[in-house]
Amino acid sequence: MPGRAPAFGRTAMRRAGTVAAGAAALCLALALPASAHVTINPGTAEQGSFSKAAFRVPNERADAATTRVEVTFPKDHPLAFVSVRPVPGWQVQITETRLNPPVKTKEGELTEAVGKVTWSGGRIEPGQFQEFEVSMGVLPDNAASLAFPTTQTYSSGEVVNWADAPKPDGTEPEHPAPLLKLVPKAAATPSPAPARPAAAPDTTTRALSIAALVAALLGAATGILALTRTRR
Repeated sequence: MPGRAPAFGRTAMRRAGTVAAGAAALCLALALPASAHVTINPGTAEQGSFSKAAFRVPNERADAATTRVEVTFPKDHPLAFVSVRPVPGWQVQITETRLNPPVKTKEGELTEAVGKVTWSGGRIEPGQFQEFEVSMGVLPDNAASLAFPTTQTYSSGEVVNWADAPKPDGTEPEHPAPLLKLVPKAAATPSPAPARPAAAPDTTTRALSIAALVAALLGAATGILALTRTRR
């Protein structure tokens, strides 16, 4: 009948729509990071050393910007020295705290340490993240990890506390605190470069693979539609 596609055509169109929808969903799922929490990168440092690290803060809201980030430094293993790398558009404030009683370290008796570092005045818009870099030390040589509870404030007034400790069963809590694992210096020494490239793809390779997969799926959908027009 005029104006009505044959049954084969309707079936092909439905299949094409399904393929296209599946491609879009797959692309979105693979593009999302495994975790959108506040983290410290790299997540491992040597015991008894100075370390440079970045607090990576993603915006998890679609209707507000992150306008303030406050990182609390450990009290059980205080750090005497912390310096920050300037971030354009952001003001930074380092707050020191007096230790009572003082803490004994290899360098001597520590009476003051960094308590908090606060970044404010800038904006992390929806779909974006920002890294706040610090250099800190001396890291303790008698601890396996250091936690850095972080408060993230949004322009809507919402405040998210990333302060949960790891769970005993190994599962991730709802709002985990950024955790820096400390390893002995020998364990942290880089190993020689492998003879062949690592099997795991990097971010760029992964992105190209995703694009190729989506292109293939969309190409299949286009082919089905073209076949439908030919049959019609």
